[in-house]
Amino acid sequence: MSEIPAHRVLPLFQADAIAARVDEMAADLARAVPKDVTVVALLKGAFVFTADLVRALDRHGLTPEVEFLQVSSYGLGTASSGKVKVIGAMPDSVGGRDVLLVDDIQDTARTLAWTRDLLVSHGANSVRTCALLDKPSRRQVPFEADHIGFTIEDWFVVGYGIDWAERYRHLSWIGRVEFDQA
Repeated sequence: MSEIPAHRVLPLFQADAIAARVDEMAADLARAVPKDVTVVALLKGAFVFTADLVRALDRHGLTPEVEFLQVSSYGLGTASSGKVKVIGAMPDSVGGRDVLLVDDIQDTARTLAWTRDLLVSHGANSVRTCALLDKPSRRQVPFEADHIGFTIEDWFVVGYGIDWAERYRHLSWIGRVEFDQA
């Protein structure tokens, strides 16, 4: 693994607060999407959120199918490159389906907007979007997710599936990275 600068991770949202918000989001989504919605999770960052969300959707009466799509705009850095690309294959089962597109963070909004359009171009009947975190101060395209878990300042965050150079995904909570001053 590459070297990363000296830093510490300060707790932002504890596991119980995340669980409560995910359940609230599932209740809202259960009123907004069809019972058999196809959930398309953006990998890798949204995998933990998606797992908890689809179980919560089940508790609220939905029977979602789950697909995964890997896209990238960050690489190993702490800021988006501005270019979104698909890594691997498109999900097979979006044609003619109502889709819930799930991402970890909406910041510039490029990834969600681009991926929503990609799913529509591959035949999705409808696409609603959902992000666990939103950084509105970083918006670069005119797009807003339909469902947001938490709105945060322009912090670099990790945990609950969200990484920094493949580190910190394992945390059950979300923290903000604070860099040590040299």
